[in-house]
Amino acid sequence: MSTKDRSTIPKVLETGSNELEVLDFRIYEKINDNKIYEWALGVNVAKIKEVIPKPKNIFKCPGLPPEVIGIAKIRDQIIPIFQLDKWMKIDPASENKHLIVMEFLGEVVGTLVHETKRIRRIRWSDIKQPPKSMQERLKGKIVGVIPLKENLKNNKENLLLLLDFESILHELGMVRMFGELSESAKMQIAEEKESIEEKEGFTNLRVLILDDSSLARKVLRETLEKAGFEVLEAQSGIEALKILEEIEKQAQKEGKKISDYIQCIISDIEMPGMDGLTFTKKLRENPKYIDIPIIINTTLSDSADIQKAKQVGADEHIVKFKHPNLVKLVLDLIEKRRREYG
Repeated sequence: MSTKDRSTIPKVLETGSNELEVLDFRIYEKINDNKIYEWALGVNVAKIKEVIPKPKNIFKCPGLPPEVIGIAKIRDQIIPIFQLDKWMKIDPASENKHLIVMEFLGEVVGTLVHETKRIRRIRWSDIKQPPKSMQERLKGKIVGVIPLKENLKNNKENLLLLLDFESILHELGMVRMFGELSESAKMQIAEEKESIEEKEGFTNLRVLILDDSSLARKVLRETLEKAGFEVLEAQSGIEALKILEEIEKQAQKEGKKISDYIQCIISDIEMPGMDGLTFTKKLRENPKYIDIPIIINTTLSDSADIQKAKQVGADEHIVKFKHPNLVKLVLDLIEKRRREYG
């Protein structure tokens, strides 16, 4: 694949269309009897800055994990580069020919791959749960799989695997998470939370989080639970809707509003089955959810992504693990929605 900058890579056209575009690339593994196993892998195009031939000059740095083979200067920016076949712990059957330059959580990184194929436009509803054997082989870092019509070498499943690059990069120490709050900030948050609970008659505030990344859910859950919130989790918009349907039944039975059971929703955009924009759009079309704030929490930070979140009715768009005070934002939005629609 020739060099591509972000402006020339196709984008999904319609906000909340429940579609995405994936770069299809390959890693080839030597297996028994000199056979080659073809791994079909993918990453969301929205996270790619460009695809270029493998740089000639990659400089090694001390103290890095073995998978991070060094740094390189790409368009006047020094970026770390990791080798995907090393992370997969396979015996490679090909040389690394291409570098995929990506941006995650505000960090620009590059990964070397054996071959790039094409860009595929798919629906989130076409993404399935990965087989247990594959998930175990890649350390739980697969967010979903896409059935392919073409045959892969010695790969009977013929599946393209969407990788959880956020978790991979975190494992390699290549991305940073939330910083710790000061004691005074923690006290202020606790007081504000208690004030809302007392005013609204809540025993405890509850937040529903949606993310297909186990790492992202873990970080969000721990951050919110440390502040005294109860947390419900879902891995996709479809799963979250099922949770909310059960809550709605309970609310109708007890003569209460849904917002008496869920006070805020934090959703990723990229999830199999139903993406976060489509999920948010569905909730905002239902007046029963009008007083529940929705925060889009994603690695996608372009102005176009922020605009899409606003178009579907999200209250706020934040970059994953980067917001300096997520808990206070949640509290402020709960109070704001209560004033407007309570």
